Amino acid sequence: MLYEESMSGGQAHTTFEKLKICFLLTYLFMTETDREYISLPVDEYVSHHRGRYESLHRKSIEDADEFWNEHASILEWYSKWDRVLDDTKAPFFRWFINGKLNVSYNALDRHVKSHRRNKAAFIWVAESGAEKIVTYHGLLKRVNAFAKALLDAGLKKGDRIAIYLPMIIEAPVVMLAAARIGVAFTLVFSGFGSNSLAERISDCGAKVVVTADGANRGGKLIELKKIVDDAVEQATTVEEVIVVKNTGNKVEMVEGRDYWYHEVTKDQNVFVEPEKMDSNDPLYILYTSGTTGKPKGVVHGNGGYSVWISNTLKWAFNPQEDDRWWCAADIGWVTGHSYIVFAPLLLGLTSIMYEGAINYPEPDRMWEIIEKYGVNLLYTSPTAIRMLMRYGDAYPGKHDLSSLRVLGTVGEPINPAAWHWYFRTIGKSKCPIVDTYWQTETGGFIISPAVDLGIGSLKPGSATFPMPGIDPVILDEEGKEVPVGQKGFIAVRKPWPGLMLGLNNDPERYKAVYFSKYPGKYFNGDYAMKDSDGYYWLLGRSDEVMKVSGHRIGTIEIEDALVSFKEIAEAAVFSKPDVVKGEAIVAFVITRQGFSPGKEMTEKLKKGIRETMGPILVPDEIHYVGSVPKTRSGKIMRRVLKAVYTGQVPGDISTLENEASVDEIKEAIESLRAQTKR
Repeated sequence: MLYEESMSGGQAHTTFEKLKICFLLTYLFMTETDREYISLPVDEYVSHHRGRYESLHRKSIEDADEFWNEHASILEWYSKWDRVLDDTKAPFFRWFINGKLNVSYNALDRHVKSHRRNKAAFIWVAESGAEKIVTYHGLLKRVNAFAKALLDAGLKKGDRIAIYLPMIIEAPVVMLAAARIGVAFTLVFSGFGSNSLAERISDCGAKVVVTADGANRGGKLIELKKIVDDAVEQATTVEEVIVVKNTGNKVEMVEGRDYWYHEVTKDQNVFVEPEKMDSNDPLYILYTSGTTGKPKGVVHGNGGYSVWISNTLKWAFNPQEDDRWWCAADIGWVTGHSYIVFAPLLLGLTSIMYEGAINYPEPDRMWEIIEKYGVNLLYTSPTAIRMLMRYGDAYPGKHDLSSLRVLGTVGEPINPAAWHWYFRTIGKSKCPIVDTYWQTETGGFIISPAVDLGIGSLKPGSATFPMPGIDPVILDEEGKEVPVGQKGFIAVRKPWPGLMLGLNNDPERYKAVYFSKYPGKYFNGDYAMKDSDGYYWLLGRSDEVMKVSGHRIGTIEIEDALVSFKEIAEAAVFSKPDVVKGEAIVAFVITRQGFSPGKEMTEKLKKGIRETMGPILVPDEIHYVGSVPKTRSGKIMRRVLKAVYTGQVPGDISTLENEASVDEIKEAIESLRAQTKR
């Protein structure tokens, strides 16, 4: 079976029963035809046994050195390593000791020397419909030209630059050019403001900032150069700003500091010899924010990281030579670093790259691109799926999506209702869904179905099994392993090549954040469960837990239950103080197109949850809004919701995508309270 109606065998614990009910609630709203889909096999791309996977995973844990000696050969090395892993300074793990390579060479030169010379590396598409196809040969020429420009600016191995670019071809060019000459880069998402940009520039000590005049998103112009000018005034390390002419808006150029990209890359016929980088030299620094404190500068190296992302993309999606891969994320996040730029190029794939909003100018923009370019492998977020679900089946129904072979998700656990829609409506019940779990710090997928290895049956909402090399465990507060089917904290017992080298300028924070709760184990702050079949279920951040009438309840449990109703496209849940229960549940929901919110709908939602999940999980309040506060990577900012609701200062909202959503939340609260007073 592609996925199973039965979610667990044997005696299930309470939380796991709730997850089963979430799926069953989804099942209740299916038509008879829909229900037939849950027993359909997925042709030759899914093996109905896990023999190959289990054998490979066992070897990766029991004989890690031999395993990674073999699988590091996915790259070309100038010189081989002395040993696979140095853990003498744990938790600062180092991989492929004294091995030498260059990521830019592996991503470009070796392909240009092969049959891939004239193969498309990127098919770039703009919101306007403009397109640009860049071959591996053409990309190498561009990278060499910009690498020469960086050398001319006085940069050398060990220096650092900042990149503040939209989703344009120049972004991967600059990343690869920096990697070519041994300059570590920090790429900052182009939606961040000047203060956030300045903070990152200063922390990494960037000497050069590469930006564009502007960016296009949702039909609007974002003036990037102005933001950079403000940021550079705050940062003291920047010597030069290089500007790509992208949108053509007027910008101010500071003489002696600012240079046009097209002018410094005039000579496209240069060759820059790739630096022989040590496996553990920094490749890039990517800043990730928590709910408090300054952003953490996650450092990834050249060797272990590249080995990890290349293998995990191959294992999870099984890409073929002629496939077209679309990771519909932004390069500014780790998903873009790993699976738009580096891993696809290291494997010699053709990638779609899109600058713009996936629902602009019409809600079928994503489906239009898939049809036009024959996308075979699609990787997007549950947030995007839920947003597109709101528009119904008619938009994807207008397009031929038969080229799709594998569907993937990233960013947060996917609720069963969205999983089912993605599988049925987009994949036509033929495409396995690769539900990946990982973080900026992990480099790439750590728990995920593996199409290349034989993934067996899929369960909606489960990320299935750990990738080879990953040895997870579910623990209680005291560090004891919890029984099967019981919720706990997920930790990883052994290091793996993709694990970050550390945090920039902050080794003590690295140890305190990731290795202090459970000494000797990597802890990432998430809740999870493992069921009796060995499947892992990710339940969200451990700091997103409510205690209602003495019961610890994850926000995701209520959100999944709400989204399982056919009327609801998205839900965000948090708790408020309650004198009787300790905490009470508050929900903000977005309805699908064609459904009108109101008292009748609220009663239906509450009744459905009461009957299927129990009275404790019924929200005290349900508010209807058009949007909820999210980060620019698509994650719901529940703490912002809660702060606005309780009248508190929401803290750092530099990652907030749509500030108008906060005003809408305030209006919804005021409206409900006004009605209550009447």
